[in-house]
Amino acid sequence: MRGAKRIRVHILTDGRDVLDGSSVGFVETLESDLAKLRENGVDARIASGGGRMYVTMDRYENDWDVVKRGWDAQVRGEAPHKFANAVEAVKKLRENANDQYLPPFVIVDENEKAVGPIEDGDAVVTFNFRADRMVMLAKALEHQDFDKFDRIKVPKIRYAGMLQYDGELKLPGHYLVSPPEIDRTSGEYLVHNGVRTFACSETVKFGHVTFFWNGNRSGYFNPEMEEYAEIPSDVGITFNVQPKMKALEIGEKARDAILSRKFDQVRVNIPNGDMVGHTGDIQATVVACKAADEAVKMIIDAIEQVGGIYVVTADHGNAEDMVKRNKSGQPLYDKSGKLQILTSHTCQPVPIAIGGPGLAAGVRFRNDVPDGGLANVAATVMNLHGYVAPNDYEPTLIEVVNN
Repeated sequence: MRGAKRIRVHILTDGRDVLDGSSVGFVETLESDLAKLRENGVDARIASGGGRMYVTMDRYENDWDVVKRGWDAQVRGEAPHKFANAVEAVKKLRENANDQYLPPFVIVDENEKAVGPIEDGDAVVTFNFRADRMVMLAKALEHQDFDKFDRIKVPKIRYAGMLQYDGELKLPGHYLVSPPEIDRTSGEYLVHNGVRTFACSETVKFGHVTFFWNGNRSGYFNPEMEEYAEIPSDVGITFNVQPKMKALEIGEKARDAILSRKFDQVRVNIPNGDMVGHTGDIQATVVACKAADEAVKMIIDAIEQVGGIYVVTADHGNAEDMVKRNKSGQPLYDKSGKLQILTSHTCQPVPIAIGGPGLAAGVRFRNDVPDGGLANVAATVMNLHGYVAPNDYEPTLIEVVNN
């Protein structure tokens, strides 16, 4: 932005990877910074906004209406809510929605005209630490033959991402920082060593067992050795409306894959605890967790039948604690005495369970990896398949003790 004389920021509030309600503080800080730019002669303003789960940030082409709401606000300057400033907008809209689901809004001048829709000749930079949730917007901004919704207005812009969000699709074509190159993933290693693999989830987490798992790579390493199954997620509703999501379907697909004995590794992601937990609906989350438990039981029962090994873990917490707490761990209440609900991820350590009839005698958890985490799971799974992990992997969590 060095040398820019006119800057417009289109904001998206979070409430999932940070605390719900933190949006107000972030927007106040941003407004303060923009005010300092204005003092120095730069026309800098917030132009539009909305919550990340309702505006712009869909992924895996699950619900293009989410992206369209963002497009209408950011490019066309059209939204159902209009405000004079963003702090007022966020505070007002939070009366009926949390940070994730704030409806789209635009900032308007005294004539009710949007102050910053994207226009011909603009330079546009998107930056977001969730690469998976920027790909769809990148398609809308960059593809001439885009047909997912009627864009109505397609300005001629110079567009770049902070990063390239998808190396396979080369989206966006221009970016400011070269993306990391991730090679020699555990999935690639095992497939190349003859481990037949099945991966499955529903749409909202499908990339977690395919694209992310494989080092930001789409597609198969070897189509003769791999099979991926995507179950379409519900569209157009918040996840607490159908809290069972597709857990049972995922469980059934995994069970059938295991019992077919066609595969050496079956990996799945059961999203319920995360996706429904983010809604803050505790009763729905109970239903979600029961459905996830049922799916896990289905899978483990199949593993027992074929004499296999299971590894059950998660990348972070969410549903296990859904209330905000003070530093001493006591629940927090609002001014009316109502319990404050936590919708963001939790930071407690995540458990991992390894077992099954195929687990060799003497295998146990090591006690010399005190800060073990998700990064250690790759070497652990390799070991369970009978391979020694590359020496630059994070260390395995298991060892064999001969009695």
